Amino acid sequence: MSVASRAPDYIRAISPYQPGKPIGELAREMGLSEAGIVKLASNENPLGMSAAAREAAVAALGDIERYPDGNGYDLKAALSKKFGVALDTLVLGNGSNDVLELAARAFLAPGRSAVFAQHAFAVYPLATNAAGGRCIEVPARHFGHDLNAMAAAIEEDTRIVFIANPNNPTGTLLSGAAIEAFLASVPSDVLVVLDEAYTEYLAPEQRYDSIAWLPRFPNLLVSRTFSKAYGLAGLRIGYGIGHPDVVDLMNRVRQPFNVSSIALAAATAALGDTEFLARSADINARGMAQITAALAELGLEWIPSAGNFVTFKVGDAAGINMALLRQGVIVRPIAGYGMPAWLRVTIGLPEENARFIDALKNALK
Repeated sequence: MSVASRAPDYIRAISPYQPGKPIGELAREMGLSEAGIVKLASNENPLGMSAAAREAAVAALGDIERYPDGNGYDLKAALSKKFGVALDTLVLGNGSNDVLELAARAFLAPGRSAVFAQHAFAVYPLATNAAGGRCIEVPARHFGHDLNAMAAAIEEDTRIVFIANPNNPTGTLLSGAAIEAFLASVPSDVLVVLDEAYTEYLAPEQRYDSIAWLPRFPNLLVSRTFSKAYGLAGLRIGYGIGHPDVVDLMNRVRQPFNVSSIALAAATAALGDTEFLARSADINARGMAQITAALAELGLEWIPSAGNFVTFKVGDAAGINMALLRQGVIVRPIAGYGMPAWLRVTIGLPEENARFIDALKNALK
């Protein structure tokens, strides 16, 4: 009997997360020049990071031989000021994925379950399984969350409900009123993790203040990231805001120094660069209009999206994806999300969007 066979069954059953194809990998596979490849697969900010964040990151290199502040005080202080929350309500993660996994490690175990929606973020079942928990997947409603069905799916052993808003990979959005009503219906001993990785892309009329709900719902954890609108995906930094008792438990399972000093410095600077954030949202809105207009012209079905990506139906998604790759355009197949006929494309710069549209037209011929 091998060492690997002795691992818990719930670990051995996990299918690893499949990220978007890197540019270098496609260049090697297809014999293409990296400079000519357009990557629109991983919902990254086409503007990159702000100048303020980059300057702070470079400055942080001067002390790279030192361990980072394990408590992340400066960033927490900036978050505390921005959102009007106490320092002990904040937990930092190596990306918001880390925040989701910290919640799972703190509250799940064999004999406990987590509820999430069909077509929701792949990390929810991964984090649940890694903790030995049981997954309760609730059928989607119009490719999004059916909150009534999710509330009904909560069982005696349920400890977490994951909600992505906007949802990845479908881009669907729940109203603030709907989420608030859901929170009021959930047992107070079930943690609701509200994953708002794309909240900075919401239009003004779509916005709601989930952080204001925290005093009323001590079982709410709001998770956010610097990877998307702030453009710090490569630095891996996110945060959660919740009740001090919840955050305390998450910090007990958090790895020491889980966020680098460079990421802490860049995120602190990025948080204050509201002009860059506004530019990111603006270019996303214009790019969304550019791509969805082309999808309509091509007669393709797509799901209205509140994120920085759009999911569209092509039928033979694997074949169309390969045709795009041959042209040096990387999008995201989502068969792993139970949507084998669909592809997801990230909103890029205007010229990147145009390159994708031309390549898609060619692929569909």
